[in-house]
Amino acid sequence: MEAGDKSGALETKTSETMSANQVAVDESSQNAAEEEEEEVERKIKLGPQFTLKEQLEKDKDDESLRRWKEQLLGTVDLENVGETLEPEVKILSLSIISPGRNDIVLPIPEDGKPKGLWFSLEEGSRYKLKFSFQVSNNIVSGLRYTNTVWKTGMKVDSSKDMFGTFSPQAEPYTHEMLEETTPSGFFARGSYTARSKFVDDDNKCYLEINYTFDIRKEWPTP
Repeated sequence: MEAGDKSGALETKTSETMSANQVAVDESSQNAAEEEEEEVERKIKLGPQFTLKEQLEKDKDDESLRRWKEQLLGTVDLENVGETLEPEVKILSLSIISPGRNDIVLPIPEDGKPKGLWFSLEEGSRYKLKFSFQVSNNIVSGLRYTNTVWKTGMKVDSSKDMFGTFSPQAEPYTHEMLEETTPSGFFARGSYTARSKFVDDDNKCYLEINYTFDIRKEWPTP
């Protein structure tokens, strides 16, 4: 085969390959579009959402359905059930629990900005955090806590903890986290800044707390 023929054959083969690839891309795009349309259709077929109060009042004459809802939702305080789809979560307090010491109970400002130094910890001490919070209006799903800590502008710690799913009730809930130990040594002591957030499965943030604390050689004198 002459050079011209080889070149022509190569160009033809390349063209055919590109066409095949284009067809594959088009088919992939079409499949993705179809899947997206199906997903939209599935969402549309879900029908209207209802507030928790509407859900509780629906089919209330059906005994078996009522019992099933009670099992699913637990004990719901109707006084704390609102007319809105959005749940309301209020973080009430933070307790610092350390063996052999009285609990440090810190009320949480509504604006999430405690003034000045919020609390102090002793280096090398064991402690647990316990939060008190209230849920109203509707069920909150996947409530979780995230916390990031900086020292002299450098991030030194990041953590998160899943609280869970809660239905509205008048009595506050409490969540106690796992025990931790503060760092120790000369470089561990000093002032820290931190940011805590409380968010749900929909990434709705109910409270953001920006605060400062310090680690000392010993617990501060009460």
